[in-house]
Amino acid sequence: MLPQEFVAKWRGNTSNEKQVYQQHFLDLCALVGHPLPAALDPENKFFTFEAGAAKLGGGNGWADVWYKGHFAIEYKGPGKSLSVAYEQLLQYRESLKNLPLLVTGNTQELHIHTNFTNSTKREVTVAIDA
Repeated sequence: MLPQEFVAKWRGNTSNEKQVYQQHFLDLCALVGHPLPAALDPENKFFTFEAGAAKLGGGNGWADVWYKGHFAIEYKGPGKSLSVAYEQLLQYRESLKNLPLLVTGNTQELHIHTNFTNSTKREVTVAIDA
């Protein structure tokens, strides 16, 4: 997928999280030339949607996208708090093996939070209209 195609498809999209997050992520993979979760991990053992995770304070939750050893992503719908999404990922972080990247986003922007050992946390924002 070319960047122009990605932007044309997603710019201004106001669909809610459940309606589009998987397709959005698959398009991100196509955009950067990364294998899709089902192709790389057909058994959903290390790269999947809706990865179950134990919460820090007890109970269970689901990371929208999880790639073991790499990242977890929590999507929210338009106008929803990405800070709340980040708090969710922090609750799952230990259960998901302290991933180096925690990503929050929607169809218009992604916030990439670094979580590297012995380094200061950084947040990088990538937006369609940046």
